[in-house]
Amino acid sequence: MAAIWSMGPGTLEVPMSLFQKNRQRLADKLKSGEVVILQGGEDISHYDTDIHYVFRQEAYFTWVCGVKEPGCYFALDVKTKKSYLFVPRLPDEYEVWMGKLLTCAQFRKIYAVDEVYYVDELHTILKSMNPDKLLTLTGPNTDSGLTAKEAAFDGIDEFNVDNETLFPIIAELRVFKTPEEIEVMRYVCKVSSDAHKQVMLYAKPGLKEYQCESVFLDHCYRVGGCRHVSYTCICGSGDNAATLHYGHAAAPNSKTLEDGDMCLFDMGGNYAGYAADITCSYPANGKFTDDQKLIYEAVLNARDAVIREAKPGVKWTDMHLTANRAMLQHLKEGGLLKGDVEDMINHGVNAILQPHGLGHLIGLDVHDVGGYLPHCPPRPDGPLGRLRTARVLQSTMLLTIEPGCYFIDKLLDRAQADPKLSRFFNWERVNSFRGFGGVRIEDDVLITDDGVENLTFVPRTVAEIEEHMKNGANFK
Repeated sequence: MAAIWSMGPGTLEVPMSLFQKNRQRLADKLKSGEVVILQGGEDISHYDTDIHYVFRQEAYFTWVCGVKEPGCYFALDVKTKKSYLFVPRLPDEYEVWMGKLLTCAQFRKIYAVDEVYYVDELHTILKSMNPDKLLTLTGPNTDSGLTAKEAAFDGIDEFNVDNETLFPIIAELRVFKTPEEIEVMRYVCKVSSDAHKQVMLYAKPGLKEYQCESVFLDHCYRVGGCRHVSYTCICGSGDNAATLHYGHAAAPNSKTLEDGDMCLFDMGGNYAGYAADITCSYPANGKFTDDQKLIYEAVLNARDAVIREAKPGVKWTDMHLTANRAMLQHLKEGGLLKGDVEDMINHGVNAILQPHGLGHLIGLDVHDVGGYLPHCPPRPDGPLGRLRTARVLQSTMLLTIEPGCYFIDKLLDRAQADPKLSRFFNWERVNSFRGFGGVRIEDDVLITDDGVENLTFVPRTVAEIEEHMKNGANFK
């Protein structure tokens, strides 16, 4: 019987062959005589206490073996294609507190790897392979600026260690999803979409933002088996919707939804390590005002333009500008802006109203790796420098499409004080939107051979949202 992992009945069964295929893809890029060694994540304590954060496995380690326990190592012998998992040798006393300890044979069966040993045997087993090179992984994350943790163990200095070859190869492989990975992404996006729809039914003036967040968390976990979300939930209402990374410790989704507020709820579940990232924007009371409809449809036009035009061979930078043009044109027709749209873009009006990039790669990391690898187009100058990748689209890439329009006082003040920018704004009209917040529409999409497959299934038009939310009284 094939090895699978799931959270139980009703949740997706993830085949361990997904990770076997990833290992084969990796081995095909390497040379006989090389041995890959990766170190998994460790349990992290709450400061000096004996309480741990709920463990989440490191993404590169997940990609190669799918192992969910902390404190492990993984090796791949390129010559033999054999996979080796090394697990901690835990004291028997742990069974009193942690339950029955898995044997090496059980780990081997669960994760469909060739051999399982204890971590204290790592050095001996690697020595027996007699590798020409030991490939470790380390490299920069171009979103965070942090560096992937390189494997380390006692005696590693006895090997010919190469820490440059592996990182760009695995990072590039992670950009392109296998059919098995795509199925997991379809699942977690469907669960997250359904959770957003539940929040839309629940939301109404008088509730707290965090109460809406709790509905999302409940559905993802209780129905979808997603123990984790992919990032801190952003549940901004009113002016908070203009805070791009709202929901942090100093602003914990604690405002009360008010009649007339727009809500911007950016949340995504995580299943088997794979991330969803979906944003829905709608009025707290379920009915758009004319101004809310104007801004929302400007952003929706931007989203629709990218959905129509994205396909293999298209530059992501061009898609960003396509979205900007559609949004600015709609805002011009709505009386907020004036002048030529191309002039607006050349002078940076688009970056005042949407200071972030169009979207990002997504997979095992919500901001997935591979955006600016050495062989890829470099980060652009100017406002386009906010883009998390400037790559040409290719089939089996998964990305977010997330245009937005925000009324951020700091940026509006800057534009109003700059004659080169100020001339494009009808300030009496624009200033009336201060305090409005913002709108973002974010879908997770798969690039196919001839376009995109949208993995996000939520109400998107004004009519669809109003029709869905009017059923909120029936929320259970």
